[in-house]
Amino acid sequence: MEITGRVALVTGAGKRVGRALALGLARAGARVAVHFHTSTAGALETVAAIRDAGGNARAFAADLGDPHAAGTLVDTVADTLGGLDVLVNSSGIMRHVALADVTPAEWDTTFAINLRSQFFTSQAAARRMASNGGVIVNMADLAAFEAWTGYIPHCVSKAGVVSLTQALAHALGPKIRVNAIAPGAVLLPDGFDPARLVSTTPLKRLGSPDDVVQAMLYLIGADYVTGETIIVDGGRHVRT
Repeated sequence: MEITGRVALVTGAGKRVGRALALGLARAGARVAVHFHTSTAGALETVAAIRDAGGNARAFAADLGDPHAAGTLVDTVADTLGGLDVLVNSSGIMRHVALADVTPAEWDTTFAINLRSQFFTSQAAARRMASNGGVIVNMADLAAFEAWTGYIPHCVSKAGVVSLTQALAHALGPKIRVNAIAPGAVLLPDGFDPARLVSTTPLKRLGSPDDVVQAMLYLIGADYVTGETIIVDGGRHVRT
């Protein structure tokens, strides 16, 4: 897919990796819908940065913890910007919670944002992409393939994203391709030791959001790739 002039929706684009993905799409020539929930200031900064660089972007608010909000968001973006070609499901949460302290509410909240929102946003996007085709890129995590102490709901929800990506690719082909990205040490949450992570990474360095952007742009343009999850972690997953 040629990105120039396409309409791309990035969820959770007001901060961190989501912002980088939105900026990367804008640099590639897309018209970008910058979704946010609570990161209002961040989303407006993302839009301003895109416009200052000569790009086209608008901010759209929605609480994707509400499954009914996904369809409204997608329809509003498509109606406002004239269609939808690319969906990047980047909204997510990552909380450190000890095993004994995981409550049903904590579990449900994590799954609602990390997994359920990706399904219902993709479902809504597929309806708008049905006639002309499109691309969906889901954000998974290295945690989908590893057991992280204190992050069980996060790990399991991200493993679900990998499975969801494969199921959607099967259900939505051939017109809509669905892939995922599983970043490793790109932007570290509080409590992670950079030196320890670097020591267990074959490339001996941390990654950056731009590494994830490159993977996203590849997946958007790779017309014979679907159902795939690209791990972007400097090779950390292959350590012994």
